Amino acid sequence: MIESPENDRARIDRAKIELAPGLLHYPGYLDAAAQGALADDLAAVLEEAPPFTPAMPRTGKPFSVRMTNCGPLGWVSDRAGYRYQATHPDTGRPWPAMPAAVLKAWAELAGGPAEPEACLVNLYAPGTRMGLHQDRDEAELSAPVLSLSLGATALFRYGGLQRSDPTRSVRLSSGDALVIGGPSRLIFHGVDRIMPADLLTAESAPVLPGAVAAGGRLNLTLRRVSAIRPA
Repeated sequence: MIESPENDRARIDRAKIELAPGLLHYPGYLDAAAQGALADDLAAVLEEAPPFTPAMPRTGKPFSVRMTNCGPLGWVSDRAGYRYQATHPDTGRPWPAMPAAVLKAWAELAGGPAEPEACLVNLYAPGTRMGLHQDRDEAELSAPVLSLSLGATALFRYGGLQRSDPTRSVRLSSGDALVIGGPSRLIFHGVDRIMPADLLTAESAPVLPGAVAAGGRLNLTLRRVSAIRPA
């Protein structure tokens, strides 16, 4: 049975968990079939825009997470600093287009008057993490950040607007979506660790592209970068 848009909207809303004002968790937003189809789309993205290892500004210390991008703009980091640019830092080619399923997720969960301009594709190998940080390199901070997870479960940590604020954690499993917006748009957040996959998880998780380490996680982060012009 094909659900009507109204029924599909109701299903999405029923699954929503508000972790904090503007911080919305949608467990199982992508079902098994949708996860598999998106993994196939991302295999093509990774073929066209191979993963690279970003580095910290000034020090050049490499990140533990490899990444790439799709969409009109891509986020990069090196000794020169954090920035968005229209081309891959290694190949010099434009980033590939975002998959249709990614744009659909933005329309359903993030909404707003403008399309996303950047989709970061982060590849987490077992044992990698991402420290607490804010997403604040964008000119348009009224638009939320949308995260989609595939593969191994991540222990996601989130706090407040100050690095010293108390933090909590939640598990983000394959197929989960997370919206970081509104009062939570600039909260500190990160990934403490990738959870070891149990047999059930391993059997139900999508087959990730070969560029993703076995037992790893693939995370998509959609962002609006430039300021939204008034209509």
